[in-house]
Amino acid sequence: QVQLVESGGGLVLPGGSLRLSCAASGIVFRLYAMDWYRQAPGKQRELVATITSLNNTDYADSVKGRFTVSRDNAKNTVYLQMNSLKPEDTAVYFCHAARSTARDYWGQGTQVFVSS
Repeated sequence: QVQLVESGGGLVLPGGSLRLSCAASGIVFRLYAMDWYRQAPGKQRELVATITSLNNTDYADSVKGRFTVSRDNAKNTVYLQMNSLKPEDTAVYFCHAARSTARDYWGQGTQVFVSS
């Protein structure tokens, strides 16, 4: 079975940093594009960052310059380094794996809370 397991969430002060990890199993990880989404209460889930199988990256405008997505294919893990965190970054962050429209998977989410 396919599993995506996020970790690294928690409570941080504004301006602080967190590093999220998503460990994948049950897929040929190197063939998948990996995404980070987030969802705050009462809001739609939004795409935060993408890293393709070729290591191309893209970010939502709201996080550009602050967040960095990376992957380690040897560890079947994708990371999201989050710096200069703002209260608006508070959300549940989800890992997403996409090989095609017919093959995509979601993690369970990890909570990030940015507050003073």
